[in-house]
Amino acid sequence: MAFPALLAKRQMAAMLLASCLSFGLAVGAQQETGNRSHQHPPRAPALSARTQLVAVPVSVTDRHKNFVPGLTIRDFQILVDGRPQPISFFEQQDTPVTVGLLIDHSGSMGPKLPAVAAAISDFAHSSNPQDEMFFVEFGDTVSIALFDGKSFTSNPAQLVHAVTSMFARGRTALYDAVAEGITHAQLGRWNKRALVLVSDGGDNASHSNFSQVLKMARGSHAVIYAIGLLSESGQEENPQILRRLCSDTGGIAFFPGPHESIAAISEEIARDLRSQYMLAFIPPKQSGAGAFHKIIVKVTAPGHGKLHVRSRAGYTESTETVAHPAPLTGQSESDWP
Repeated sequence: MAFPALLAKRQMAAMLLASCLSFGLAVGAQQETGNRSHQHPPRAPALSARTQLVAVPVSVTDRHKNFVPGLTIRDFQILVDGRPQPISFFEQQDTPVTVGLLIDHSGSMGPKLPAVAAAISDFAHSSNPQDEMFFVEFGDTVSIALFDGKSFTSNPAQLVHAVTSMFARGRTALYDAVAEGITHAQLGRWNKRALVLVSDGGDNASHSNFSQVLKMARGSHAVIYAIGLLSESGQEENPQILRRLCSDTGGIAFFPGPHESIAAISEEIARDLRSQYMLAFIPPKQSGAGAFHKIIVKVTAPGHGKLHVRSRAGYTESTETVAHPAPLTGQSESDWP
């Protein structure tokens, strides 16, 4: 036999032997893992970033508006268009959040900006230390602040500096700011995402319209909160728009009075984010891009009295159901006893 042919034959045999050894090691590791599973609880698997999931952050409070901790997967039920769906992911920890702070600096916001800066400071200090935040300022135009060349930061001092560096001017491109916030939040590293919108009015400068922004909000799994700093005149203000954006995504719209603390509201938003349950499900067969599907989350927890459940109103197909920058690492259905 020629030497090149003999060498090729030996190389192929070595490759086959290596493959068999690798397979044997893998099977042995699986058997060993199975043996150890009786001694230690299994580690929660990471769901693949390619897994199609619709994320549903859920807040559960009692009749005194206190958060209800300690619920399990069996306490929850998800209905999509009235049909129960298996819950593929469940998490009940204070996990980090990607948060976008959308701050209005239009002309009428001038006297309110110091209070807004204080509220942002309290929010940042009340959040999970691992939260990553980005800052969107808007007036006539929309811009994202940079922190040492990056758009995300976990440093409260950098956020406060960005807010205090603003000066009031121009009109209000609120819709464009929300659209930018939704888009930029998808670049974050965490599965939980939220936007906190602070504004005193409606919109008089955007290129986007409300229908477009609402569709984007429904397509993203970011929860939207709003702090509406309304004036006495109410000119060019539309609080109903803020309420709709928040309610459809599972958030809350706050409208503090003249003597109410904006900082206290920002702390409440931070607590709400830390206390959320995170659920996810694989969406049923799609009926067409752009279709909206209603979501209802039910909680049955005997001994807790009447509960109030808040979650997103639904989801739009061909949305952010596939894009997860980091793998989900909570409990999957295979972990349940």
